[in-house]
Amino acid sequence: MSISISSAFDSGNIRVLSITDTASGPRAELEIVTDHQSDFYQWFHFRLANAAGQDVELAIVNGARSAYPDGWSGYSARVSEDRENWFLADTSYTDGTLTIRLTPDSNAVWIAYFAPYSMERHHDLIAWAAGQPGVVHRELGLTLDGQPMDMLTLGDGPKQVWLYARQHPGETMAQWWMEGALERLCDEEDAVARLLRQKATIHLVPNMNPDGSRRGHLRTNAAGVNLNREWHEPSAERSPEVLLVRNAMDESGVHFAMDVHGDEAIPAVFIAGFDGIPSITERQSQLYHRYRDTLAQRTPDFQTRLGYPVASAGKANLSMSTNQVAERFGAVAMTLEMPFKDNDDLPDADYGWSPARSMQLAKDCLAVLAEMIDDL
Repeated sequence: MSISISSAFDSGNIRVLSITDTASGPRAELEIVTDHQSDFYQWFHFRLANAAGQDVELAIVNGARSAYPDGWSGYSARVSEDRENWFLADTSYTDGTLTIRLTPDSNAVWIAYFAPYSMERHHDLIAWAAGQPGVVHRELGLTLDGQPMDMLTLGDGPKQVWLYARQHPGETMAQWWMEGALERLCDEEDAVARLLRQKATIHLVPNMNPDGSRRGHLRTNAAGVNLNREWHEPSAERSPEVLLVRNAMDESGVHFAMDVHGDEAIPAVFIAGFDGIPSITERQSQLYHRYRDTLAQRTPDFQTRLGYPVASAGKANLSMSTNQVAERFGAVAMTLEMPFKDNDDLPDADYGWSPARSMQLAKDCLAVLAEMIDDL
């Protein structure tokens, strides 16, 4: 029986060009499909079937024109036979082709750009968290595809904290981070959680882009819009997700905000701030750097050497979430980036950067927030 490749499921993405039998085993040529109404692509997620015991070669041939071709060098795809444990696959990149080689033990195996976080798991997370003591669930509205925009709020302190993730749906490590954050915040015996819930009101949006998540997009929503370029002027027609969340922020105000993402190219965890916003204050800047430097002291999975270029004075892009929130509310805001590759300072040969490490990082981030919550 010949091998089969399919992606007609939640967050699936691949196009099969050809499947051939070679002397060394089956070989498939594949393409990643662009986001709907967009040229962005890099996320892939598909199932390989009928391949147990065979040496299979999967060649994704359109890597050179992807959103971030520099992200393929040193990258390894993730593979799973149980959809719970995602291991690094034998992966190489040459002349625009990403080649994945594997010999499955099972007749059904899943391959993805990073460990997926399905919309079904999202609903399980919402259901669990909404049932925890002191947690309030609110549906802010609906997306263009008619999916709910979920927000969870807990704590009753005066500091307004906003944590939100997955504006770019293919950056699934961001929602694994959110699961870790909720796990800690909902633990009534955790001292960090108890302190934060006493000192702050914490608003969490675990998935900013449900439509792109279900559709298998890398970067955009159902209209092909990059949500992290909509924060200056969101609209119900193009970016209801941002409009709904920003309106809720206007209701509460914001003292601290973290926008959680993944980065394709840089093999490290880092944060980006709001340098260059017109109204930046010394206090904002000092608190941002204090948070960044303290996190670097607390966990070896975070560093400050690698990151994005800093905007010059007055040149910040206010269409981006972190800049808009810092400018709009005078908040200490930041973008957290985790790697698709690994933290090269502390690599894991089996898993690379992983869901477990994303979840642990969230707990470390909350501990640093607790140290400085009174000063925000």
